[in-house]
Amino acid sequence: MILDVGEQILKTMGHKVLMARSGKEAIEIVSKALPSSTPNLVILDIIMPVIGGGETYDKLKEIDPNIKVLHSIDGQAKEILKRGCDGFIQKPFTIKSYY
Repeated sequence: MILDVGEQILKTMGHKVLMARSGKEAIEIVSKALPSSTPNLVILDIIMPVIGGGETYDKLKEIDPNIKVLHSIDGQAKEILKRGCDGFIQKPFTIKSYY
């Protein structure tokens, strides 16, 4: 449900959205998109099925060191920021809180 709502919010804002239901799927989607269509931003959660957000982040940066990644915030936030994550978003989030 959270993914579906997030997808609709981003689409309403005019963004093209590619959805992944796991870290593994996110890595596959980004790998297939490159080099012709690098995503502008990848939004990850720390806890994700198959491969967690931290490991997914590391693998995405190996694929494309310039990829922009936004993580949901939790206790691991500082560690991932040190590794170069572009920012964090606090859940729950709304469109209004970012405009």
